[in-house]
Amino acid sequence: MPYSSTVHGERFSFADLAELLAKANERKSGDELAGLAAGSERERVAAKLALADVRISDFHDQPLVDDEVTAETRAAIAPAGREAIASLTVGQLRELVLAPQFPGLWETTLSGAFLPEVAAAVAKIMSDLDLVLAARPLRVITRCRNTMGDPGTLGGRLQPNHPTDDLAGVLASIVDGLGYACGDAVIGVNPATDSAGKTAQLLRGMNEFTAALEIPTQTCVLAHVTTQVAALEAGAPVDLLFQSVAGTEEANRSFGISLSLLREARAAVLASHRERPHDFVGEQCVYVETGQGSALSSNSHHGIDQLTLEARAQGAAKTLDPFLINTVVGFIGPEYLADSRQITRAGLEDHFCGKLQGLPMGVDVCYTNHVDADQNTNDDLLMLLTSAGCNYFMGLPAGVDVMLGYQSTSYHDVASMRRLSGTAPAPEFARWAESVGILVNGEIAGPGHGTTGAGRMAQLAEAIATRRARPALGAAR
Repeated sequence: MPYSSTVHGERFSFADLAELLAKANERKSGDELAGLAAGSERERVAAKLALADVRISDFHDQPLVDDEVTAETRAAIAPAGREAIASLTVGQLRELVLAPQFPGLWETTLSGAFLPEVAAAVAKIMSDLDLVLAARPLRVITRCRNTMGDPGTLGGRLQPNHPTDDLAGVLASIVDGLGYACGDAVIGVNPATDSAGKTAQLLRGMNEFTAALEIPTQTCVLAHVTTQVAALEAGAPVDLLFQSVAGTEEANRSFGISLSLLREARAAVLASHRERPHDFVGEQCVYVETGQGSALSSNSHHGIDQLTLEARAQGAAKTLDPFLINTVVGFIGPEYLADSRQITRAGLEDHFCGKLQGLPMGVDVCYTNHVDADQNTNDDLLMLLTSAGCNYFMGLPAGVDVMLGYQSTSYHDVASMRRLSGTAPAPEFARWAESVGILVNGEIAGPGHGTTGAGRMAQLAEAIATRRARPALGAAR
């Protein structure tokens, strides 16, 4: 079905929804690389105007691609919610999303109403401020070994990567991050090798460590899903099942996965949790990462733009009832997001689209060393996303990943955002951090408490080494 719009006397036509969505998107180098982007700013405006007049029912009637992701995300839409918004245009939906009464409607009726393509469509006609304002009140609470997403909380993934997967090095980085009250979202290692044996060793070591110190959090090794299942079958404790997910079935095949495979793996992890029921406060056990450009990088985008594919990846993730999900903004490189402006916009879009679909959104605010961005790019987006109510961010030593070689956010960045926003870690984790002196009245322990800087680290390391954590350190040796 064609769509059209006229701007300053010039008429623009768009053959179908896929073309309209692509040309209404804010400028992205990946869309330009794929030949999908608007040819001019005037055409971009024309596409936005035409998109604003499209009815939500059109997205249900005109699937962009016939595949597993389309089928699964459509099957998951709540019928009552679908009917409630079907007659609206995208422009009318934008006005509803920005209305003060929307969060209440979303919580009671509409959180399961949005096709991924609809979420992407409304994001395309919103400003950066719109994306922040609309996302902020949409909260999704999830539970695994602790509770994430409560109002007034801001989580941190403690990311103790090591270039050789050395367990002692991983544990040393964990101690560093704990000193900034990071790690409530997950202590998650990106392994240097996709080995079931190494994955099992890391999982056992981190589990012994958190058990010895009675830390109420979950651990994860971000190996391929089949590697994690092999480690589970070998007896390793898997708290969270991780997998990167893309927005088309073909792209997911390039990852070596399908949604049915992920459901089977999730069921195996849940079954293992029932063998240690006292470790868990809920049944969400999946951690998903997404990111704009992943389908294009495998030539599996089917002529669909990056933002729409990102929303579809999020919709696919939602069918797995994840405990955590985050978009990795800026990680793939300048071929997909060329500079700080594109990275910032993508981060705000991804966060909003995920929140609108009812997901517990986090963001890896990051950039690669060959993109036109710098630390201020990260700082600016970090502050914007904190204002937007993002659930959690990454915490790396000094914000630099020594194994993957990119720039992200640091332990002290997470602590700074909590100070700026008046937020706290997950409640169970916050109580633990207070009990061991990392937090004092909700603040990182400072001068006068005898546990600041190197002194705090030394005290925590001594407690690990001499009191409760001998099994973990023994495993490290």
